Amino acid sequence: MRISIFGMGYVGAVCAACLADAGHDVTGVDVSALKVDLINRGRSPIVEPGLATLMSQQVDAGRLRATSDTDAAVRDTDLTMICVGTPSMRNGDLDLQFVEAVCNSIGRALKDKPTRHTVVVRSTVLPGTVRSVVIPALERSSGKCAGRDFGVAVNPEFLRESTAIQDYLEPPMTVIGEYDEASGEPLAALYANLPAPLVRRPIEVAEMVKYSCNAWHAAKITFANEIGALAKAAGVDGRAVMDIVCLDRKLNLSPYYLRPGFAFGGSCLPKDLRAMTYRAGQLDVTLPMISSILPSNKAQVEKAVELVTSFGKRRIGLLGLSFKAETDDLRESPLVMLAETLIGKGYELSIYDRNVEYARVHGANRDYINAKIPHVSSLLKSDLDEVLATSEVMVLGNRDQQFAEVLSRLNGSHHAVDLVGFMSQISDDRSQGICW
Repeated sequence: MRISIFGMGYVGAVCAACLADAGHDVTGVDVSALKVDLINRGRSPIVEPGLATLMSQQVDAGRLRATSDTDAAVRDTDLTMICVGTPSMRNGDLDLQFVEAVCNSIGRALKDKPTRHTVVVRSTVLPGTVRSVVIPALERSSGKCAGRDFGVAVNPEFLRESTAIQDYLEPPMTVIGEYDEASGEPLAALYANLPAPLVRRPIEVAEMVKYSCNAWHAAKITFANEIGALAKAAGVDGRAVMDIVCLDRKLNLSPYYLRPGFAFGGSCLPKDLRAMTYRAGQLDVTLPMISSILPSNKAQVEKAVELVTSFGKRRIGLLGLSFKAETDDLRESPLVMLAETLIGKGYELSIYDRNVEYARVHGANRDYINAKIPHVSSLLKSDLDEVLATSEVMVLGNRDQQFAEVLSRLNGSHHAVDLVGFMSQISDDRSQGICW
């Protein structure tokens, strides 16, 4: 199949490489000349395990390329995926300017195309967005009619950063929200060989599934953290408690998010929770638990600040800055929030994160790093040993396996704060776990 993918971020880049690897002819589209250039040179625009190698192979094989030419991308393909960002606005609603702009561009390209084309929304959007924003924009700019002249579908992704390629190849399910049966057929064929249930439903159902999943993941993380906080206050190891809770696979579901630890972050959970609570307010629906998740998550960051400052030391080493190991994504990272708070309180901070350090020099995220968090990125160090040598308190921030041995290297003058779970013991005078 000939496929164009608009938006070469974390979702679009992974989908492009995986679809090309499956034998399809893929054109990535992005307004960023840097991303287009990186891909065409066989380099990944993001840090994601295995993606750089996969992209290089597919570019060399001639199945993957990138362009900023919207018209050519639509003209020369049969199916277009929209993978652009849907960031939060100040009031929590989704900012759909990128989605609408892309739809206008795609529509103009469809105007003179004689053959049927299918437009697929992979960006995370609230229920009703495709019918109220996407389809009107496509119809207005193309002069054509959805369903009759072109297909429209929603295909939510369930990719976790740092394991995205494996998640693509082994998804929990494939969900197709289709405008009509003809709109869903190309996607059904595209995913026919994936080892997962394929579900075809109306567009709004697919839009809502993504939010339901992300809200559930966020709720599980919050639940485990609150149990961990209460357990520690009662002198109990919260990890031991949740290990037992997770033995019940029939009722308590997956243990993946049910681990006491630090706050969640990233580009999905915080944004989607804000959007859900904003929409609920519009509809006069009360969501007490979902509305309380973000405040509880913020409290977890404040708890970390309290632990770090409780030792009375001024020189702090922070290991990890991205919200998750094996990625360079800093969007809404709780470790960035922790770093900014400590900087504001006057602590001497040294930060080590090999992926973020790489992205600051080489990756497409360098503009974000230098423009949005220069006060934090300026404290990044390239040598872990230097951070250990100059810090009094070491904070283990994410699950990078490079940090697993740090606890054994600390000497009698060091204190440690473990936000991840590397500690084998519960908290003592020198080492504090956030929930154990």
